Amino acid sequence: MELQSAIDLERTTNERVVLRCRPEGLLDENDVEHQVGVPLPELADGQALVEVEWLGVDATVRTWLSKAEGYLPAVAIGEPVRASGIGRVVATRAEGLPLGHRVYGLPGWQRYGVVEEGPLATDLGPEVDAPALLAVLGATGLTAYVGIVDVGRVEEGDTVVVSAAAGATGSIAAQIAKLRGARVVGICGGPEKVRWLLEDLGLDAAIDRRSEDVHARLGELCPEGVDVYFDNVGGPILDAVLDHLALRARVVLCGAISVYNESHRPPGPSNYFQLINKRARMEGFLSLDHWDRFGEVAEVLGRWLAEGKLTYRLDVHEGLGSAVGALNALFTGANTGKIVIRL
Repeated sequence: MELQSAIDLERTTNERVVLRCRPEGLLDENDVEHQVGVPLPELADGQALVEVEWLGVDATVRTWLSKAEGYLPAVAIGEPVRASGIGRVVATRAEGLPLGHRVYGLPGWQRYGVVEEGPLATDLGPEVDAPALLAVLGATGLTAYVGIVDVGRVEEGDTVVVSAAAGATGSIAAQIAKLRGARVVGICGGPEKVRWLLEDLGLDAAIDRRSEDVHARLGELCPEGVDVYFDNVGGPILDAVLDHLALRARVVLCGAISVYNESHRPPGPSNYFQLINKRARMEGFLSLDHWDRFGEVAEVLGRWLAEGKLTYRLDVHEGLGSAVGALNALFTGANTGKIVIRL
């Protein structure tokens, strides 16, 4: 396709944050390099240049900075930090990504990012509520929906426990479980998050992992056991919930934020034999495998939003200079809801 452009590609320069070295523990400002005045890349057929307007901050970004490959290759030294985002197409060689349209993809920590036609670049049309899409209608909501509905098979009357329930994915997952008629217990860190889960999201109970004994509280709040556990953290909390599984329970492995900053392989659950005792099922999943359902799920979640049945909270950071702190906030527990960066 012939190049179409709405900007001067020779005079316009990029601003970006690239990986300088592999982080150990939390990402440090010295692990990255903030670059300005970078020439824009040339576009190949099927590619578009997006002027990034909003970036989503997700825990999986930290896993991409480690050397070991996961479901996507590790970010190479010298490359922009990979991240989800929404921006406006300002130059294109892709028929499916026309000028002026907003695109949801993985542009990374930069002002101008290249996206390619395919499953990882979704054309959103000329106008979109970008914060709502990042917080609910995009990958975050798709992950929560698939985990609760398809993997967890939550049914009316189930007792559901969600860890990191005040986070972006956990808060949506917990609300979807409530909408399916479940009794929902959220695990979070801090009294303000507990209040948000109970008063704003309408959960049935909440456990403050910082001030309460999670294992003991699960016994009190789930005397007949946990039917579905939506796990975002792994580690000791996963162990604690495994001790309280109901017969034929479903453990949904969405993330393991407690170990993403570790430099060594974490130990497995010490009491996994509970899966045998309770004839339970533990299953991991990625929303990437369900991207063909993006429109279907977004329509359902959008309807619930419009009807006031779903709510969300944004933690907005400003500019690329805030990116390191925004990512680390996920691991220190400083955020409530979805962290986004406005460029």
